[in-house]
Amino acid sequence: MAIGERIHFFRLLRGMTQKYLGMSLGFPEKSADVRLAQYETGSRTPKADLTAALAEVLDVSPHALSVPDIDSYVGLMHTLFTLEDNYGLKVTEQDGELSLQVDFRKNKDAAQLHEMLWTWREQAAKLEAGEISQEEYDRWRYHYPEYDSSQVRAKMPPEGLI
Repeated sequence: MAIGERIHFFRLLRGMTQKYLGMSLGFPEKSADVRLAQYETGSRTPKADLTAALAEVLDVSPHALSVPDIDSYVGLMHTLFTLEDNYGLKVTEQDGELSLQVDFRKNKDAAQLHEMLWTWREQAAKLEAGEISQEEYDRWRYHYPEYDSSQVRAKMPPEGLI
């Protein structure tokens, strides 16, 4: 998710208008909403000092606004937090093990992600069962979705669990 989308997300979460947020950052009242709209739509990208100011006004870490670097643990965590916001990703514990789950009921995007993850799980299961080779599995992963020949379908919990 781009920085503009994150600014928009947190602004709405905080119940702020573009004008209010822009004025809180010190933009003139006449252009405050226009400037914020430019950042939210991606036509302008805020520099580091403005990103830090936005984070302060929105009461979030600058990492929560910027496009995360998944090669760092902090960046990866903020990626997971964004997936929680957008797709209903949840961290759960079962028998002392942590796992990530997608709440497919959250919205249409969450349902689509849920289906895609099931497709991934099916390919991984084929690899584990020896039905496909590591090379075939890697080809599927690295060319996804072009080489995805499986039928994407959502696996719903048994009746009564919803």
